[in-house]
Amino acid sequence: MAIGPAGEHDGRMVYADVFARSIDDPEGFWGEAAQAVTWTKAPDRVLDSGNPPFYRWFPGGELNTCHNALDRHVEAGHGDRPALIYDSPVTGTRRTLTYGELRDQVARFAGVLRSMGVARGDRVVVYMPMVPEAVVAMLACARLGAVHSVVFGGFAPKELAIRIDDARPKVIVCASCGIEPSRVVAYKPMVDAALELAEHRPDGCVVFQREQAVAELGPRDLDWDKAMAAAEPAECVPVAATDPLYILYTSGTTGRPKGVVRDNGGHAVALLWSMRAIYDIRPGEVFWAASDVGWVVGHSYIVYAPLLLGATTVLYEGKPVGTPDAGAFWRVISDYGVNALFTAPTAFRAIKRDDPGATLLRREAISSLRTLFLAGERLDPDTYHWASEKLGVPVVDHWWQTETGWPVAANMRGLAPMPIKPGSPTVPVPGYDVRVLAPGGRECAPGEEGAICIKLPLPPGTLPTLWQDDERYVASYLTAFPGYYLTGDGGYVDEDGYLYVMGRTDDVINVAGHRLSTGSMEAVLSAHPAVAECAVIGVADELKGQVPRGFVVLKSGAEVDPATLRAELVQAVRDQVGAVAAFKRVDIVAALPKTRSGKILRKTMRGIAEGPTSRSPRRSRTPGCWTPCARRCAVRPDGQATGVRRRVTRRSRASDRAASTGPSSASTST
Repeated sequence: MAIGPAGEHDGRMVYADVFARSIDDPEGFWGEAAQAVTWTKAPDRVLDSGNPPFYRWFPGGELNTCHNALDRHVEAGHGDRPALIYDSPVTGTRRTLTYGELRDQVARFAGVLRSMGVARGDRVVVYMPMVPEAVVAMLACARLGAVHSVVFGGFAPKELAIRIDDARPKVIVCASCGIEPSRVVAYKPMVDAALELAEHRPDGCVVFQREQAVAELGPRDLDWDKAMAAAEPAECVPVAATDPLYILYTSGTTGRPKGVVRDNGGHAVALLWSMRAIYDIRPGEVFWAASDVGWVVGHSYIVYAPLLLGATTVLYEGKPVGTPDAGAFWRVISDYGVNALFTAPTAFRAIKRDDPGATLLRREAISSLRTLFLAGERLDPDTYHWASEKLGVPVVDHWWQTETGWPVAANMRGLAPMPIKPGSPTVPVPGYDVRVLAPGGRECAPGEEGAICIKLPLPPGTLPTLWQDDERYVASYLTAFPGYYLTGDGGYVDEDGYLYVMGRTDDVINVAGHRLSTGSMEAVLSAHPAVAECAVIGVADELKGQVPRGFVVLKSGAEVDPATLRAELVQAVRDQVGAVAAFKRVDIVAALPKTRSGKILRKTMRGIAEGPTSRSPRRSRTPGCWTPCARRCAVRPDGQATGVRRRVTRRSRASDRAASTGPSSASTST
């Protein structure tokens, strides 16, 4: 992939050299990176390419991920360094665990699991909120060589049961409850209901009791505190680099979820390298990924990557707004000296709606912050410019997926910072040979949209396959373009080599034979000064096959005439995308239906817009929010969405409440 002309100090030449080596000599490149990891047995070779498309990194090597994340730092004399900062505005709790303290807790809980029969290769399902015990449970599994499968706390019993049957865990670890700003969510009854639905029966369940809702324990249940008091600490168990570390299920709206597998060796090498090269973090510095351990961002950048490096990670049990206000993020940054924040555009849109002038932000209070990283969804230009102006630090969009486990495209802040282009996550990260392909496999010209693919082999840390389903792995990702991994996203590369991700390829609509990106239309809508966020979907049309339909949420306090706004938005799309888009309908709604990870439920929106046969989503990020959102998608004959008032203050408050109940972050993709 060609990189445009380099300025003297813009990092492009440095990046181009490093990237070229990672593609031309992947074994040499990743072999050097692997030297930063502690191995109990050195790999026989760096890459096994003898069975394509199944590539394996560091075969013959042995290590323990928990040892690399905790024990080696303690052994190096850093046991008193803060490892994990727990900040919970929903409970009023603050707590810091040093590397020594976290290592001891993990070793003891590993002893609990060992006493329950958990051994190398066994699976453990973790169903917990954002509490330190969730991190302890994950690392304890890694310590024993067991495979953890974290299920986002609050998933419905049916979804939890599906994952239990697929992973077939030896043990389940859960909390008695999770805590939202306005309510307590009992987890243990959902676990019990899931076990009634599931065919598989785990041997036991460890329950971490929280005072907000103490669970009733059954015959196979163990109390966390009592089990910890009786357990003997367990040592680290070396495992093969190619052994699985965890299974993380993707959250499709239909069908059996895909169990993304992450191996131990490639995962440790890639994440450790990324902390320095991408995020520009050093040992002892404070990194905050405002996400959830149930998502890939939480796995990679709350738990593993910061600890592998020897940095301090922040575990935040709260929201960007509503716990207690839109200044929550600034408080956390100030209190703990956060050097880099990683969250989703959704979080900043919520903050911007509640406090558009950033009156709760004092720059001197967040002087430790060097960089804001955003991912999980498309970063709209308005949010980018607002965050850049208010924070006064680089705002770095980057792009990756649950399947990749770490960034595919980014501005490499620790390797070679490059000029930022709003709307682009910058360039492919070394190791990812990204190509934009047209139907038939032709590589697209600069500016031409196509399917974003990655030439095999994928770099270390990415999925080697799906859990016990090689055939589905090949069919889902490797069949459309042989020799390439299909990301499922569409986009283009500009003349400077910058990648632009326009949205899922299934969000490309066909209007009278013209393939058009809904992402490009969303970019136009989001640029309107009254629009806080938006979505464009394709709906069936008898004449044109599909036509686009827009939905917009207005900024807090905005006072606009709905008819005028609709006319302005339709004209803007016509001017910037073209009349060929046939964009004629846009509705004002109180909130967009989203998953708990902040992703807009476009597929379900299409079903609602086209008729009543669409299945409702199994989860939304706010319990009970889908029904009113579905009603608000209904439109009167005059084109005005039901429930919309000319003065939008009430509607905006409802939207703000919906946003505040989302995750602390984002999605990874992720």
